[in-house]
This record gives sequence, C-alpha cells and structure tokens, in this order.
Amino acid sequence: MSTPHSSTYNVEAYNLSHASENKIHDDAVAQKLGFSGGLVPGVEVFAYMTHPVVARWGRDWLEHGTMQARFAKPLYDGRTALVTATKIDVGTLALTLESEGILCATGSAAMPRPAQAPAISNYKICPPATARPPANEQSLAEGTWLGIAPYGLTGQRLHDYLRDVRETHDIYAGDGLAHPGLLLRLCNLILRENVVLAPWIHTSSALQNFAVARIGDELSARARVIQNYERKGHRLVDLDVILVANGTEVIAQVQHTAVYRLRQLRTGTI
Repeated sequence: MSTPHSSTYNVEAYNLSHASENKIHDDAVAQKLGFSGGLVPGVEVFAYMTHPVVARWGRDWLEHGTMQARFAKPLYDGRTALVTATKIDVGTLALTLESEGILCATGSAAMPRPAQAPAISNYKICPPATARPPANEQSLAEGTWLGIAPYGLTGQRLHDYLRDVRETHDIYAGDGLAHPGLLLRLCNLILRENVVLAPWIHTSSALQNFAVARIGDELSARARVIQNYERKGHRLVDLDVILVANGTEVIAQVQHTAVYRLRQLRTGTI
C-alpha cells in the first residue's frame, strides 16, 4: 500500500524474449536449468522499476538521473510484478520489485546535479564481430572493446516496446522519447552481437543519464570489458558501456553485468 513516503506500481510481466537466441528465456531450456520457466529479461525488470521513478521526477530524471538495480530471483511471464519506490531523502528512492511474495530485484534511483558525460573519444568505435567466437575468458578478456550495429529508433520500435512492457506513462509516446529499458537492451546487444553465448543471465545494471534519445536518432553502444571473473561457480563479465546518439552525443553510461556461463552448464545439467 502506498504511503506519503512510498508509491507502488503493479504490472503484468511479459517475456518478450521468449523466442530470442538466449535460451534462458525459453521455458523448456530454463526448466532444465532449474527454473520454473523462461525468465523475463533483466532489462525489462529494470524497465518496470523505472515507472515510479519517472512518475516522480519526469523528464528531468531521463535527462540526468541515475538508477541501479540488481536482479536476485527470476520474474516469470504472466506474473504480477509489484514495484515499490520508497523516499529515502529529497533526491533518492529505494526500489524493490516483488512477485508472488518473492523479492526479485532491489535498487535505487536518484536525482543528482547534472554531471558531465564521459568523453566520447575515450571509447573506441568497434563494429560487431563478423564471425562471433564463443564467449569465454579470451573473447571477453579485460580491456576488450565491443560495439554494435547502428540501431535506428523508429516510432514503430518505440510503440512496440511500450506495448510490450505495458508502459502507461505518456512521456514516451507523447514526446517521442526512448524508454530506459529500450536503451538498456543495447547493452545486451553488445554481448549478443560479438560472442556466441549459451543460456545467460543479465544480473545488474547501474545507469547514469546525460540526455534523452528521441525517435529518429541513430543509436550505438561502445563498451569495454572491465572484468571477467568467477563467482559461486558462475562466470561473469562486467562492461562499461556508453550509449551514443547520432555518433556525437553520449546519452547514458551503464555498468552492465551478466553471467555468461552458468555453473549448471559446467556440471552438465543440459
């Protein structure tokens, strides 16, 4: 229940990546790995969590706000997600996302003073791999630069994404602005367009906005592998990503983490 210091948002989760190359979103494969079904992508969990943030701070947050989220438990297709935003102070919200009484994600959002974007010249332009190698310690070695093919933000792409994440805030369609979840999908493309992955899981992201992206913009992503490491039998990769509009303007910086090799696959679960 909402209080003067908190707000809640209910949304029906939708696994819009059910047919994607990443089979963690496929019911049959996910069940073999010990899950109840295909996982709703972490970028969409993040997208749901932005709703009360934008409801509170609007376009200002899209232009220079921050948010970080960590995904603890799976969210499944068709289940109700309950997002709670609790005011910590005038410029900070604590965020949780629960489903059927299970805490699936935690995070926070803030409205700091506008920050200077990182220098675009510090991030190399790299086309996506023409022949993708397997994801491993060599192909995702620390210091490796990665890129994606240009992504045109069309009105249809925005419309479809807003529909799929059940977004009701009118700032996106009304002003033709990119949804943060749609932008975060470009960080996943960094992996998908450069290495061949077995079923993998996006585990956390920290976002710093610098500007809004609009319909008609050509978007790109430039990333450097920060770390490649093992934790609890899983193999993870940390990426430092900038999202760029029209080759000239940094619109966001993202610290993006994924399990690219699950321990279940190392032990022969499937």
